[in-house]
Amino acid sequence: MELFWYIVLMTMLAIYVILDGYDFGAGIIHLFFAKNEKDKKAITNAIGPFWDANEVWLIAAGGVLFFAFPTLYASSFSGFYLPLIIILWLLIFRAIGLELRGQIHNKIWEIVWDKAFGIASFLLALFFGVALGNVVRGVNLGMVANGVSTQEAHYFFLPLWNPTFSPKAEHLGIIDWFTLLLGVIGVVSLTIHGANWIIFKTNSSLNKKLKRVVFRLNIALIILVIISLLVWHIIEPKPFHNFIETPWLWVFPIITFTGLFGLFKVRSFKKDGMGFLFSSLFLLGGFTSTAASIFPNLLPSSNGINPSLTIENVAAHEYGLSVGINWFVLAVLLVIIYMAIQYRVFKGKMDDVGYGEH
Repeated sequence: MELFWYIVLMTMLAIYVILDGYDFGAGIIHLFFAKNEKDKKAITNAIGPFWDANEVWLIAAGGVLFFAFPTLYASSFSGFYLPLIIILWLLIFRAIGLELRGQIHNKIWEIVWDKAFGIASFLLALFFGVALGNVVRGVNLGMVANGVSTQEAHYFFLPLWNPTFSPKAEHLGIIDWFTLLLGVIGVVSLTIHGANWIIFKTNSSLNKKLKRVVFRLNIALIILVIISLLVWHIIEPKPFHNFIETPWLWVFPIITFTGLFGLFKVRSFKKDGMGFLFSSLFLLGGFTSTAASIFPNLLPSSNGINPSLTIENVAAHEYGLSVGINWFVLAVLLVIIYMAIQYRVFKGKMDDVGYGEH
């Protein structure tokens, strides 16, 4: 039963990364590449009808985490309190940047909310990459100091950074050189993903330029991915042990590199949606490969005193997990119906939607 809810949770998070990921990427493109009003409107039109529905997947994943793995929920929301509050404020400013921008037709007003939308999108991509880095690296469960656990085994708290900026320090921080590396990968990959969504959903004058941007960023991305795989050995002595013991798990890295190498052909694709398909494959494969590499851990322990938080030792009672399946089936049906209608109504190019205009 724990495995079922783990798969549900990972599936929801993967869907969130793909769907809200293109929103973040579009915001980054808006910040750095949209120079005129027509291009800015094309970008907001491309994501306008979708962004708020996409964010619901994060809320749903939080609900499943609370229901199925309450100990992990309690541990994470206390330990990652500072970055979670930062992410909350960034989500707020990103949303109001989209919604308030068109309320008043004033140059200064529009510039302020354009920057709020773009900067918040950039920092969200960075922080979600850093968050993934924290999960891969692990945390100091029990707040061990000098070989002694000073708190309960599942409790921890992290400052934003530590003085050494090292992922191997006894007292870890949210941001160190390893988690920052994954944060940069998050920014680059979501920028590519957002650019591909804009190409797919608009006829913007930016599209030709964005294809060149995707190609160049993909070169940087593959270099960053290779570096991250090499330095992973510093964090985890046997990073590929799950793949060696369970060979079918290699399907996830294969999906990752299929998406990564497919993006090099973005300039020659006949169909605008192909680039988005390959960037989605990269994000899906990258996320699932990371989850598979640390399984059954949900949050590894960086010390040898307290055990990692796994799907077994943080799960709710089996009775509650089994009862929840009935409601889950109903929820899935409603979500499928909603998304089918949404993407049916807003299929095709979105240049003339007029999102946010008043």
